[in-house]
This record gives sequence, structure tokens and C-alpha cells, in this order.
Amino acid sequence: MAQTMAEDNRRILDYLRAHTNDMVADLKRLIALESPTSYKPAVDELGAALAAELRGLGGAVEVIPKTEVGDVLRARWNAGEGGVVIMSHMDTVWDVGTVAGRPTRIEGDRLYGVGAMDMKGGIVIALWALRALRALDQFPEGPITYLLNSDEETGSRHSAGEIEAEALAHDVVFVTEPPQDGAYKTQRKGVSQYTIRVKGRAAHSGADHARGVNAIEEMAHQVLAAQAMTNYDIGTTANVGIISGGTRPNVVPAEAQVEINVRAWTRVNQEAIHEQMMSLKPVHPEAEVIVEGGVGVPPMERSPEIAALFKQAQALAAGMGITLEEGRTGGGSDGNKTAALGVPTLDGMGMVGDGGHAIDEYGEVSSLPERAAIMAAMLRELL
Repeated sequence: MAQTMAEDNRRILDYLRAHTNDMVADLKRLIALESPTSYKPAVDELGAALAAELRGLGGAVEVIPKTEVGDVLRARWNAGEGGVVIMSHMDTVWDVGTVAGRPTRIEGDRLYGVGAMDMKGGIVIALWALRALRALDQFPEGPITYLLNSDEETGSRHSAGEIEAEALAHDVVFVTEPPQDGAYKTQRKGVSQYTIRVKGRAAHSGADHARGVNAIEEMAHQVLAAQAMTNYDIGTTANVGIISGGTRPNVVPAEAQVEINVRAWTRVNQEAIHEQMMSLKPVHPEAEVIVEGGVGVPPMERSPEIAALFKQAQALAAGMGITLEEGRTGGGSDGNKTAALGVPTLDGMGMVGDGGHAIDEYGEVSSLPERAAIMAAMLRELL
């Protein structure tokens, strides 16, 4: 039986490699359908094209309307309890018109294109994993759901409800974000965001300097205190990214403000730095320090279930002659949300490449059939 499973997986890989050109053609088509988070009509146009693809694969497709962002897509096969939910996002960080200035091109094994790796390539991988299973009569009998959201690049605020509900309704989550240097992601840092506002007292800088309470001076103390919360040994960082304050050079500034981004590998560390941030006190006795914000995205912690899920994928990949490594990243994704709910989540199942959100973004063409084959094999294994 095990030998038959391994042979079937190799058939899947052979099928997908034989259709590499078709996968590339699909990727080029999706790249051409530009889909910035902020422009709903474009995202919905991409969604309509993907809905047709999913129906062609036998999925029961539902379009979930959204007002401020693109509509969410959900496709189901083999309705029932448990199973696997695949998650992708349709939106990118690039405005409509970017493709015209940066046409898709292939150099060797690299396909350079707007949003190629993040994450049009991940969508192609999921679609072709399902297509290969259907074509080779190996489609699982267990429940599969494919959820495509429309606002991941801005934090999935409008699609969080669907993401969490689908995760809780399934046994396992696959996320088609790009891998980390080719490695599946089993751990991601959590993200917290804070704003510190300081209130001082304005005064004339020459005639009445001593009466003033300099908000920027006070903020300098707070900035150093916040930066000191960084602890590289445990991987916690506090980054003061934006600072503003004052009105004119000859006025003692009455107000100043900073924005701080915090990352942590574990909930314990995330909560610890939260307590430190909220406990900041003014150094000047007449200054006021106000700290706002908190935990935005919980960490995706490497649980025993997630580790076991990766080992399954690694073994299946090895059976097809593919080397698969395990990695982690400081960036967040929808996988943070699903893992925090206690649902085993395997992230980074998308297209291998580099340069996400950069003008030199590319994906490796050879990774398309390989990663689709691993996903297909995992669906068969789990269902």
C-alpha cells in the first residue's frame, strides 16, 4: 500500500512537471490581473476569474461580499466535518499599472513579475495541486475548502472572520505564502503596534525657555526605553519607526509622537513586552506619557502538531526526490491567526523565490510543479 502511495505521488509530480508551461501561463495570466488591496474592482475581477477556475475543478464556489475590499472566495469539495482548508490571498501591494512598466519576463529558472511570488504563484500551486488530483483520479474523499481572501497585505481585517471560522471548522490549514529560502514555515513572529504620545508645555525658546516642558526631550527618553526592550537572545524586537513633534524651532515643543512595531516568537514574550510598553513613565515630572496600542497578530508558535505536519510533508517530498527544509520568519501571515486558534498550520507552501514587495520580485519556475506535488500528496495523505 505504501509503495502504491509513493508511486501515485511520483505520478502526480510527473504530471505537474509535464504541465509546467501551463502553470507558467496561468501565473502570467494572474499577474496581468493586477489586484492591489486598495482597489476593489481589480481584486473582484481577479476573483471572478478564479471562481470560474474553481468551478471548473468541481468546487462549490461561494462569493462572500465585502464593501471596503475585494470579495472573498470560498470553494468546497466533499462537504463534511474536519478536513483541510487551503488559504491564499488575492491582493498584492502593487498599484494597477505597475505591470505595464514591469512586464513579466523569464530569465533561466526565474520568472520576474509583479506579485509573482507573493502570492499569485501560491494560487497557481493550489489550483494545480487540485487539478492534478482530479486529472489522475486521485482526488481525496475527505473535505477540502479553498479560501481566498482579499486584504492580507493590510492585515486581513475584513476577512478575519472567514479565516478564523474556516480554520476552526477544519483539522489542518495550508497557507500558500512563499517559503523562507525554500523552507516551509512552521513558526512566525507575532506583531504588536504601539503609539506613544508625549504632552509637555509650549513656551518661547528665547524669552521663556525655562517655563517650557520639552515634549521631544521627554520623547527621547521614551524612545531609548522602548528600543532597550529589544532582546535578540529571545528574538523580541521593538522598532521605533516613525517620530514627529514640535511646531517651530523657536517654540518649546508641547507634543511629540512615535510609532513602534514589536515582534516576538512566543505569546509569553509578546505579553511581557506589552506590559513593559504599557508601564512606561515620564522622566520629567511635568510631562505626560500616553501609550496606546497592543497585540495585533499573535505568534505562530511551532507546536508538536505543526512539527509533525511538517515531518509528513518532508517525508512525502523525499519520496518524490524533493528536498524540503523547515524554516521560520519574523513576518506575519494569516497562518498566525489560524495557528493561534490551535489548528495545526503549515505555512510557506507557495512559490519559491525572493524579492517580495520589491521591484526585483521573482519566483522559481521549477518550484511550481514540485510544490504543487507536495501539496497534492499531503491532501491525499491527510484525507
